[in-house]
Amino acid sequence: MAELPIPRHQPARDSARLLTPLGTALVVGLAALIRFWALGRPGLLVFDETYYVKDAFTLWQLGFEAQWPADINAAFEAGDVFSFLPDAAFVVHPPVGKWLIALGLMVGGAENAWAWRLSSAVVGVLAVWMMIRIARRLFGSDLIGLIAGLLLAVDGLAIVQSRIALLDQFLMFFVLAAFGALLQDRTQFFAHIENLASLSAGFRETPTLNRTELSRQHRKTLKPNFRWWRLLAGVLLGLACGVKWSGAYFLAGFGLLTVWWDLTGYRALAWHTGKPFRVFIGSWLRQTLAAFLSLVPVAALTYLATWFSWFRTPGSWGRNWAEHNPGAGITWLPPLLRSWVHYHSQVWTFHTGLDSPHPYESQAASWLLQIRPTAFFWGDDAYLANYPRCERLHHCSMAINSLGNPILWWLGFAAILATIWFGWVYRDWRGLASLSGIAFGWLPWLLYPDRTTFTFYSIAFLPWIIFTICYAFTMIRNWRWGRDLTLALVIVIVAVSIWFYPIWTALPIERSYWESLMWLRTWV
Repeated sequence: MAELPIPRHQPARDSARLLTPLGTALVVGLAALIRFWALGRPGLLVFDETYYVKDAFTLWQLGFEAQWPADINAAFEAGDVFSFLPDAAFVVHPPVGKWLIALGLMVGGAENAWAWRLSSAVVGVLAVWMMIRIARRLFGSDLIGLIAGLLLAVDGLAIVQSRIALLDQFLMFFVLAAFGALLQDRTQFFAHIENLASLSAGFRETPTLNRTELSRQHRKTLKPNFRWWRLLAGVLLGLACGVKWSGAYFLAGFGLLTVWWDLTGYRALAWHTGKPFRVFIGSWLRQTLAAFLSLVPVAALTYLATWFSWFRTPGSWGRNWAEHNPGAGITWLPPLLRSWVHYHSQVWTFHTGLDSPHPYESQAASWLLQIRPTAFFWGDDAYLANYPRCERLHHCSMAINSLGNPILWWLGFAAILATIWFGWVYRDWRGLASLSGIAFGWLPWLLYPDRTTFTFYSIAFLPWIIFTICYAFTMIRNWRWGRDLTLALVIVIVAVSIWFYPIWTALPIERSYWESLMWLRTWV
C-alpha cells in the first residue's frame, strides 16, 4: 500500500530513546533548580509586580482587585500586606494570571517574596516538561525533545519570567499547552485517516461477495470520534485569553491551523484512494464546523467563567454600572452582563490608547533580535549597602535584565528563515507548525507601532523560536557535520546562559562583570 504523501508523526527511534526518562528528569530538574533557587531575591516588588502581586492578594482576600495607599510598596515588602483600601481598582487585564499568583500567596503568605513568584516558577518548570513532550511528538525524536526542553530551561527570558510575578509567563504556558493538545488531536485524526485509507484499499482487494461487512465498517469509520483534545485546546485558549487578551490571536491562529491540518488529511485520503478531493469536501466542512464549535464558543465560555469572582462580588469595579446608567450600553443584555461588557469597552479603550513613553519600551520589530530588553531591577546604593553579600565585592551590582539568551535568539532568527525555506521546499507540515506560534504571538504586535510595548512580551512565542531551531537541527542532523554542529551550538547556548545567569537572577556581582555582559549599547 502506498504511503500517505505528507509527513506525519513517527515514533522516536534515535539513540536517546532509552535515556529519555533520565534525560527528561535531568532537564526538568535543572529547570527547577534554576527557577527555585533564591526565588525570593530580591525581596522587593520588581517592575510590574507592584500591580500584579497586590492585585492577586486583594483578589484572594476580597474577590476583586482593590486600591492601595500611595507609596505602600516599602510597607508591603516589609510584611504590612493588609493596608489595602476598601474600594475596587480599575485593572486592565483579566483575572486568571492574578488568581494563579494568588495560589502562591496562599501557600507561602503574601509577606514572603518567594511566595509572590511561586506560581510563576512552577509554571516555568511545567512548561519545560511540556516542551520536551511536544517537541518529541512534533519531530519524532527523543533527542530533539530533550534539546528543546533544555533550550527553554536555560533561556534568559524564560528564567526571568519564571522568577518574577508577571502575567506573560502564564500566557505562554496556556498557549503552549493548547498547541500540544492540537498536536495530539492531529496525531489521532491522521490515524483515523490512515484507517480509512486501509479500509478503502481492502475494499478494492476484497471479493464482491465479502464486501458488505467491509462497507459497513467503512461507513462506521467515516466519521471520526469526538475530538476531545481539540475541545481541551478550546478550554486552554480560553484560559490564555483570561490571562491577557493577546491570547485571542492564538485562538484565531490555532483554529486556522487545525482546519488546515484536517484539509491536508482529507487531501491525502483523496490521493490515496484515487478519488477527487470534492468527494471529501463535505467531511472536511463538517470537521471545520466542529473545530469552530470546539474552540471559539468553548474558549468564550471558559473566558466568561474566569470572571466568576467579578460576577459574584458586589464591590467589583464597574459591576453596578448598568444600574446607575439604565439607558446606556447594550440595553438588551441583562444588567450584570451589560456592566461586564461596558467594563471591557473601558479596558479596550485603555489598551488601544496606551502610548505613554517608557525608557525600556520596545517595538515588536526588534523583539526577535532582543535589541531592547527590559531592565526589571537595578539595585540602588541604599539597597546594596544593606545586602550582606555585597560586602565582599569592590563595586557591587545586582540586576534583573529580561534578556533572552542572545545566541539562542539570534540563532532563532536565522532558524526562522531556514524553516520558511525548508518548509516551503519540502512542503513539510512541521515547518508550518514550528512557525505558527511566532505568527500568532509576534506578527499581530507589528500592527501597533505607536503602542507602548516591551520585549518581554515575546515570552509568549519563545517555545516556537525554539521549535524553529529544533526543526533546523532535524534538517541538518543527517549531514556529515550536522550532529557535531548541533552539539556545538547547544553547548555554546548553555555556556552563554551560565555566563549571563547573574543578571537574570539579581545575583551580586562586580560592576565590571555586569559591564562585560552589555554586548549592545541598547541593553543598558
